[in-house]
Amino acid sequence: MKAVLFDMFGVIARVQSSRSKAVLERTAGGDRDRFWAAYWSERPAYDRGEVTGPGYWQAVFARLGAPLDARLAEELTAADLASWSEVDPNAVELLGRLADRGHVLGLLSNIPEDLAVHYEASHPWLARFTVRGLSCRIGSAKPEPAAYAWCVRELGLAPEEILFVDDRAENVHAAERLGLRGHVFTSVERLRDLLETA
Repeated sequence: MKAVLFDMFGVIARVQSSRSKAVLERTAGGDRDRFWAAYWSERPAYDRGEVTGPGYWQAVFARLGAPLDARLAEELTAADLASWSEVDPNAVELLGRLADRGHVLGLLSNIPEDLAVHYEASHPWLARFTVRGLSCRIGSAKPEPAAYAWCVRELGLAPEEILFVDDRAENVHAAERLGLRGHVFTSVERLRDLLETA
């Protein structure tokens, strides 16, 4: 193993909490289940950079059949950014330790441009990554093969020399089908143990 390719959300950053999801639901109004169905249905285009934040929320509200003005779109964008902004300090510490030991680090994240800009402005530890495969900028998202292929090419390594770490099994299996080694993330401790024996 010559490089570790990390997922962001669910590994380094935490997924949306119940409290942050409730803020989004209150801001959007209407039926909660219908909101989340529309939110996730329209998310792939947003993650791949095919639409901007306002365009994403327009698509969500069109699916809901509800009106949306510019102010509400801004409030939803702010609530959405906040919902994805909590970082696990133990994971960040592990990144620093790996980088200090000379490990090559890569990042492959399904992330819209608004959130990418927010992270780049707020988190200097992103500089630890030699390669940053942000879906909004590479035009493909996990588990699409092109997303992994982009990272492999940029890392300049054979797939089997790269360990891919993600909390979603389907994303790990997609990487393994392309020849990468895979680890389904459950905790920083388990990942640390794996890397110490790799």
